[in-house]
Amino acid sequence: MSTSETTPTLDATTLRELIDSGRSPRLLDVRTPAEFETVHIPGAYNVPLDLLKEHREELRNHLDEEVVLICRSGARASQAGQALAGVGLPNLKVLDGGMLAWQAANAPIKQGAPRWDLERQVRLVAGSIVLASVLGSVFVPGLKWVAGFIGAGLTFAAVTNTCAMGMMLSKLPYNRGASCDLDTIVGQLRGGRA
Repeated sequence: MSTSETTPTLDATTLRELIDSGRSPRLLDVRTPAEFETVHIPGAYNVPLDLLKEHREELRNHLDEEVVLICRSGARASQAGQALAGVGLPNLKVLDGGMLAWQAANAPIKQGAPRWDLERQVRLVAGSIVLASVLGSVFVPGLKWVAGFIGAGLTFAAVTNTCAMGMMLSKLPYNRGASCDLDTIVGQLRGGRA
């Protein structure tokens, strides 16, 4: 990714100062609804990354001020930044370090029932498939290729900063949480409430 494609970042301390001063930018949290329900910054809107990418042009019409994109660590927010910049939305920033940095700064959060975040779920599923494939290859030698396929997929995910397994896991009911559809999000953005 070249520098021209990278969305500028904003650190947790600066964002907190903006919020405390009453000059809060629009906060878009691009994690899954379940991750958002578990913990988020008060006043943030949940716009899952897959929904944002699919409806970025329509969402762009409701985002005219400064926008800070938030995810767990910054990777998904960077993807969201590229998608929104691609439809001409100016004044985009990514929360550097995501919710991990926000929580490390002891900044205010709204917390719900704890759940495993998407990254942890990917590690569990990928690790389980690799382990089962390696153990099973003692009896069925071809299973070693399943482990190799998962390894190749994880390598591709790291190089491209995308994760097909994460996208698939985000569709599971466990990760859906509350309803998060375009009409609800647009209504919240119009009303200025999260």
